[in-house]
Amino acid sequence: MLPDASRWRSAANYEHVDTLSASDLAWEWLRRNEGYDRDYEALNDPGTDREQLTEKIRQHWGLRFRGRSSSRPA
Repeated sequence: MLPDASRWRSAANYEHVDTLSASDLAWEWLRRNEGYDRDYEALNDPGTDREQLTEKIRQHWGLRFRGRSSSRPA
């Protein structure tokens, strides 16, 4: 899930940032964060307690999964 980081320092790759909404900017940060990436990837691990991990993600990363009931996996 981690994007190619080889061009992250190029200012030209960030000209669009001025037009981002708060949630878009948050996603740009999260998708580059190794800790979030590990938590997200763990959701696909068959041995993961998805309910417990979803709560961890909610608490740690401040995320809510819109449109999903508590009985369905996140």
